[in-house]
Amino acid sequence: MERKVGSSTVTTKEVKTALEKARTLTSEEEKVLRMRHGAGAPSPRAPLPRAAGNNEELADELLVIEMQLMKAMRARTGQVKTGSKSTVKAAAPAKEPAKNAAKEKIVRALRKKK
Repeated sequence: MERKVGSSTVTTKEVKTALEKARTLTSEEEKVLRMRHGAGAPSPRAPLPRAAGNNEELADELLVIEMQLMKAMRARTGQVKTGSKSTVKAAAPAKEPAKNAAKEKIVRALRKKK
């Protein structure tokens, strides 16, 4: 074997195209190469890789978990699902008595100082 003399430069475009074709890299290795060479994701609109792969049973379980999490998030944020669209309910007014109670306590303390 002969030793190579000299250097070569790898461009960001070359890294992007090579990563799109590579199938044997782990997600960590791909992330490191993208960060090292400044190669972003292939496309911002590209679909994310499926965590379940070809396992349909796992895909079903993940879908159920995702639906439960979405339902809990909607309940927490006050969104109501109507048909295909979701709307946000009007937020409940803030509790004024708590602010007034704190204010009254401060006023009473200041009055005692006189």
